[in-house]
Amino acid sequence: MRLLRTSLEATKASLARKGVPGEEVDRVAFLDAEHRKLASQLDALRAEVKALSRQVATAMREGDAQRAEALREHSKQLGAELEALEAQVAPLASRLRDALLRLPNLPAPEVPDGNGAADNVVVRTVGYDPSRYGPHQRAPHWEVGAELGILDLERGAKLSGSMFPLFRGAGATLCRALCQLALDRNRDAYTEVRPPSLVRSPALEASGQLPKFADDAYHIERDDLWAVPTAEVPLTSMHAGEVLPEASLPLRLMAYTPCYRREAGAAGRDTRGLLRVHEFDKVEILAVCKREQASALHAELLERATGTIEALGLPYRVVEICAGDLGQSHARSFDVEVYAPGVDMWLEASSVSWFSDYQARRAALRYKPAGGGPAQFCDTLNGSALAVPRVWAALIETYRQPDGSVEVPPALLPYFAGQSSLRGGPG
Repeated sequence: MRLLRTSLEATKASLARKGVPGEEVDRVAFLDAEHRKLASQLDALRAEVKALSRQVATAMREGDAQRAEALREHSKQLGAELEALEAQVAPLASRLRDALLRLPNLPAPEVPDGNGAADNVVVRTVGYDPSRYGPHQRAPHWEVGAELGILDLERGAKLSGSMFPLFRGAGATLCRALCQLALDRNRDAYTEVRPPSLVRSPALEASGQLPKFADDAYHIERDDLWAVPTAEVPLTSMHAGEVLPEASLPLRLMAYTPCYRREAGAAGRDTRGLLRVHEFDKVEILAVCKREQASALHAELLERATGTIEALGLPYRVVEICAGDLGQSHARSFDVEVYAPGVDMWLEASSVSWFSDYQARRAALRYKPAGGGPAQFCDTLNGSALAVPRVWAALIETYRQPDGSVEVPPALLPYFAGQSSLRGGPG
């Protein structure tokens, strides 16, 4: 809010890079001005009523009953005005808060301009050679999975509806192995957390999902709890409302959770197989830090995400997200995409993002400088160490052999109890 009051035009110009109309920002600034004006009038009225109350007491002590009654009558009139003004201020404050929560984060200056996904910038491509793939690798993972009996989309849909996959046998083992690999590769520096899978509304507000993306989340209305769309949500709010000692930063956390996304706008778009699902497993890595630590941590998170994909032997590319395609909370973001030969597509497998202090302000997450002075807001960053569905798909297609079996990548062999390939099993 302070930015809108002191640098309105610069803030509008920055948000315009994300496609936010200037009128939307002006509306928030107008609501703030109106709220401050009415709040000032409210404070003045309250002060006047208090002063009248003291004057009534003085008049009573002095035995001036007539003056005391006149003052009481005036106080009643002001009380009615006060009540009417309070009835205006409360809903205005609510509208202002909602409007502020819907405003996205400012994009970092170094983020490339652009209007959408077509303007995202490929930073680098690693290990991709289109000539290396044989015809046996050009089968889509949903066909390979069904043939091997390790992916059962029909029974998943029977249980829960479309876009809820069911893995079985070695397919389920592969899901678990991928998550364990991601945890094992990051436990040298990141503290593992197993947070609840259901959270309260303030946790989704803090990370930026609410109120704007309520339709994309699963809400349990009876308890007012939300199924987590990503472990980012509980990890970001673990220390909400706290003031951390500066010496504890950066704070590095990781978590495996199932993730739930309704994705109301996804109907008919890349919904075959595992390309877009409502429930999936993911390992998240997250950092809480000071502003001066953020750039190095962003690079670290990206290196860890790409390192796991490299360990699996999958071709990938790193894509910087342009301003017009950045998410609500994101100041700067890189996607890690794996190549899946069976569908001949680059699939987003990880998003590694810096949020500046956007989430920390919502979560009231601050740190106390060691040298003294007022508490400062932290910065937050996170990334998918590994999200299962698309990596599972790319791996099944890439490692398919001419005989129809799927070779287990060397990095995953320790989790397969000696099994080196996935072959057809009972249906």
